[in-house]
Amino acid sequence: MHHQSDVKTMIAGLTVGLTRSAQESGMAKLTPLHREIVRGMPNQPEQEVRVLSSTLLPGDVTPCHSHRFPVTLYMLEGTFTLELDGREPVAVDAGEVFVEPAGINMTGFNKGDVPARMVIFYVCAPDALFADPVDRA
Repeated sequence: MHHQSDVKTMIAGLTVGLTRSAQESGMAKLTPLHREIVRGMPNQPEQEVRVLSSTLLPGDVTPCHSHRFPVTLYMLEGTFTLELDGREPVAVDAGEVFVEPAGINMTGFNKGDVPARMVIFYVCAPDALFADPVDRA
């Protein structure tokens, strides 16, 4: 059964990580998956929120690219390996979260033997490109 609540009650519920229904029934608890302070978020009066899905088959490689704003990925299946300029490679496994920094050249790989499936969250300036290609020549 759904109940209507005032904003103050809902904010109080979110503050402790529970929706109102969770307080009454023990269900619908919020579980934080990741928190991170980042630089480079858009600062225009309006931002666009994008939620994308991506699958890299075994052996797939992304072109070298960078992002104008941070990109958050949540791995659903497999492992996604990122090589970021100036950093050690990062392997992101199923159930893990990784925030790709803005302005860093990178290439992604599926070095495993199963598909690497992920959900990608991107907040950007309206109509901004998702990625900018980088010429390695």
